[in-house]
This record gives sequence, C-alpha cells and structure tokens, in this order.
Amino acid sequence: MTAASPMDPDDLGRRFLARLRPGRDGRLTAGVTVVLVTVALGASALLLTLTGASPSASLSAIWTGSLAGTTGWTTTLLHAAPLLLVAVGASICASAGTFNIGQEGQVLIGGLFGAWVGLRLALPGPMLVVVVMAAAAVGGGAWAALSALMSRFRGVNVVVSTLLMTFLAIQLVTFAVSTPWLQESAQGSSGIADAQSNPLPTNALLADLGQYPSLQLSAGLFIALVAAVGVTLVLSRSRWGFRVRMVGLNPLTAKHTGVRVAALGGFTLALSGAFAGLAGGLLLASPVSPNRLQAGLSDNVGWDGLLVALVARNRPLIAIPVAFGFAVLRAGGDFLTATGVPYFLIDIVKALLVIAFVAPPVLVDLFRGRRGAKPSTAPSLSVVPTETKAAA
Repeated sequence: MTAASPMDPDDLGRRFLARLRPGRDGRLTAGVTVVLVTVALGASALLLTLTGASPSASLSAIWTGSLAGTTGWTTTLLHAAPLLLVAVGASICASAGTFNIGQEGQVLIGGLFGAWVGLRLALPGPMLVVVVMAAAAVGGGAWAALSALMSRFRGVNVVVSTLLMTFLAIQLVTFAVSTPWLQESAQGSSGIADAQSNPLPTNALLADLGQYPSLQLSAGLFIALVAAVGVTLVLSRSRWGFRVRMVGLNPLTAKHTGVRVAALGGFTLALSGAFAGLAGGLLLASPVSPNRLQAGLSDNVGWDGLLVALVARNRPLIAIPVAFGFAVLRAGGDFLTATGVPYFLIDIVKALLVIAFVAPPVLVDLFRGRRGAKPSTAPSLSVVPTETKAAA
C-alpha cells in the first residue's frame, strides 16, 4: 500500500474551488430543462382534459386564487415563507452530503414546541412571539438531532430514520392535542372535544404589514428571506461554510484536513431540522391562520419544501423564486378545488415539474457517457492515491 502523499493547503484549496466551477454543459442542461418543462405542462393539460376539466379554465382559476388580486398575493406569500425556510434548511445539510427527508415531522414538532411555550408562558409584549419562534426552531432541531445520534451511535441510515420519525411526529402531535396538555377545554357540537390546542395569545402572533382587503405581508416572509440570504453568505463566504461544502464534495479530503466529518454532518442535520421547526412556528403564529396546533398543521409543507430545495439544486437564493412558484400552485390549487377539480391533480403537476427541473443534469451526463465523452478535467479533491483506494 502506498502512503498518502502530503498536499499543500493552497493547492488543496485550488482543487476544491475547481470542483465548484460550473461545467461546460450549462447550455445543454438549460435546453433540456426547457423541453422537459414544456412536456410537463403539456402532460398536465392533457391530464386535466382527460378528467373532464378545461386546462384554460383551470389556469384561470389558479391565477385568480394566487396572483389576480391582493387577497391572492397575500395567500401566496404566506405559503411561500414556510416553504422557503424548509428549503433553506434542506440546502444546508445537502451541502454537507446529508439527505434529510423528515421535514414534515420536524415542522410538526416545531409547531408542538411553539404551541406549548406560547400557551404556558405569560411573557409581556412581543417577547412571547420571539420565544415561540425560538422554541419551534429548537424543537425541530432536536427532533432531527435524534436521527443524527442514531446514525452516529447505532449506524441507522439518516434517510430511513428521518422518514420514520415523521410518522412518529404525527402520532405524537395527535396525542398532544387530544390530552389536557394543549387541548381546548370547550367541546364541539357532538360533545367530543376538538383535536386542537387552545388559540395562542395575541402577543404570540407574528406581526404583519397591511390590512385586509389590502396586501398583507407577514413578518414570517421577512424571516425566510433573511434566512435565505444569510445562509447563502455563510455557506459561500465563511470558513464553516467552506468546511461544509468540502464534506459534501469529498468527506475523505475533509477528514485529512482535520474536519470532524461526523460531527459536522450531524450538526447540519440538526440545523436543517431547526429551519423546518421554525417553519412550523410560522404556520402556527401566522396572523391569518387559526393559531391552534392541529395534527394537520404541516399540510405537506415539509414535503413541498424539500421539493423546492431539489428544484433549486440546494441553492438558497434560487429557492426564493422556486418557493414562490410552489406557493402559487398551493394557493391557486386551493381555489381550483372550489371549481370541482380534485387537488391531487395539483400534486401531479408539481411532481411533473420537479422531474422536469431535476432530470436534465442526469440526462446530460448520460448523453455524454453514451457519446464516449471524456470525464471532466477538473482535478480530484482526493489526497489518497489510486493505489491506496484500490487497496482499501
């Protein structure tokens, strides 16, 4: 076995930055993306036609419910904020090579922690809403950290554990809103207590700008935008962000440079859960929401936020317009269902668009491979010679 040869840190940095440069197939990827998006939209129109709906009328309904007036814009932006937060968190752990798919459960646990704090603490003024948001982030982060601990000490696959923890979170929240911990004391007309918590106090709700019927902008939107910009700067400009990206690109190289790969990966997973939990706090404390914890609080925000991150290719800034696009589909889809079109068609449209945006790089690489194209000339990050890898 040949010993690993030392490498100059500056040379290592140049090799790492070379890997971060965009490839030469950008135009081809963009062209394939346009073609696949067109095909996805055509397939969606065909599906609507086959189910008896009019594609033009459906598009008009989506426009009316999401962008036609101030009410639609308000609803769309309210949907966009938690989607963006989930996507930003997913981008962090994906940059470190960790794939978290348990955001749906982390959103719920964040809402649970936020509701418990908001209903149990009597704090003055806006201090309560700050504590509620912090508790929601801590709850989501702690829930994701459990998967990190299971991976570190028991070798449980992170993808499997985060997914299974989602179903546990649903059951936990369902139990919590069915007990005296959070349950509303009043009973419904059927004599059975409603499975929801008491409403949060007024000072536990997020502030908003504007008033109905004018455009309303929730503070949650500004929180999400600041988070996207801040995470982008941290990942691209800070030493910690450099280490995160190094772990994602080549864990072996990161380990040789002194990075604690397992600890950093676990921390980014917990941080991803914290952003998802904060999204749950936004759903709970939004000024136009019921402001009660329910088992359906997340409403697939975790899953859709993960799709936003996939379409944005784990770039927080690109996730901003992508989250807005998904929010248009969610807000317009709610309006579309009122016309008799089933909501699952909106889910199919989202799935087709996700495939259209995610598949092009794979197809381009496959095309280059079949044409016998030479692999990328970007230097490898690995400091271990080929003989060492083969022996290992």
